[in-house]
Amino acid sequence: MNFTPNLVRSQFSALQQTHNDLPVTFLDGPGGSQVPQSVLEAMNAYLGFYNSNLGGHYFSSQKTTGLMKQAREHAAALVNAESSDNIVFGANMTSLTFQLSRSISRGWQQGDEVIVTSLDHYSNVSSWQQAAEDKGALVHQARINERDCTLDVEHLLSLINSNTKLVALTYASNTTGSIVDVKRVVDAAHAVGAMVYVDAVHYAPHHLVDVQGLGCDFLACSAYKFFGPHVGIAYIAPKWLHTLQPYKVEPATNEGPGRFETGTQSFEGLAGVIAAVKYLAQWGRDQDSLRQKLVESYKQFNQHESAISERFLSHLADLEGVALWGRTEADSELRTPTFALTFDNHTPEEIARKLGERNICVWNGHFYALGLVRQLDLEKSGGVVRIGFMHYNTLEEVDLLFDELKRIIKP
Repeated sequence: MNFTPNLVRSQFSALQQTHNDLPVTFLDGPGGSQVPQSVLEAMNAYLGFYNSNLGGHYFSSQKTTGLMKQAREHAAALVNAESSDNIVFGANMTSLTFQLSRSISRGWQQGDEVIVTSLDHYSNVSSWQQAAEDKGALVHQARINERDCTLDVEHLLSLINSNTKLVALTYASNTTGSIVDVKRVVDAAHAVGAMVYVDAVHYAPHHLVDVQGLGCDFLACSAYKFFGPHVGIAYIAPKWLHTLQPYKVEPATNEGPGRFETGTQSFEGLAGVIAAVKYLAQWGRDQDSLRQKLVESYKQFNQHESAISERFLSHLADLEGVALWGRTEADSELRTPTFALTFDNHTPEEIARKLGERNICVWNGHFYALGLVRQLDLEKSGGVVRIGFMHYNTLEEVDLLFDELKRIIKP
């Protein structure tokens, strides 16, 4: 099946609605995507008929056990994990990262070093800063290239040394859309025996993750950013699955991924994860495996999103009194269709509010990327306006956005 925006949009009830007699345009994807009907139906079906816990000798518990197995398999296909056993679930990426940071840092000591970046959402910064503080380790923060808001990879690499225990970095900026050459960092970190923890929350909706290709030790993302429910997903490389010592209750399993999953999981959420991965894979129907279907689907997403970026950047070039913080290329290999803007005569909050009055949904602020807005000296002025497209957005919505922006900022 060939991807078309109309076929995509027909699956999302949220995209069909009006509010105050106006259509709704969701350009807030980096904060959380809309959800297709298939995901809603899967979650409702589980809760309506099979709500149970694991390990019982009856049908709904057995259904739940099978559901959890299937969710791991679908998440493993999404990130290309070696095995479904390498997939761990939790409340969200932030909670999982804080939790895993406790286990990963157990053996750290004074003199050890950790590297974070100024490009990251602070879920992948504060977790490691606090873990390092507990152990007396030193934290370095790699800067960004202010010209195009990309990670200064050369600066990061210069920070890696024999004392480095972990490098934490994002795969793509949730604020500027800049994509990072993670593989290069992984290779340099592994050369000195350091681990690498990757935040793929913003990357996963736009590009297909390949943890085996990256060779990373850990990778985390959130299903609610790729058309699913609020469930966090973490990949743990095989070498760490049983060598790390998690904080857990004594009776809980000490085998497989369950040793990292504290408490009862959101099984209805896992039903939604399965449905979300199936939704993503539907555009690769002629392929044999789920992973191959995902590869083909994402190729079509990338083509459409590049066209959206091209249209956005073309309009932006004709708009006066606005600055883009990020790459000026539309190439989907270099950036996601997420754009950070500031305006000469309007604060980010004013722009976001006026767009919101017309049902054009965007965000303003720092988006927890504090290192980025601080290095760019934008924190005190209110950060940026973030406009984030998904593959369910259309070229016509780009045009509508700029029609409204021209109306707002005209003298």
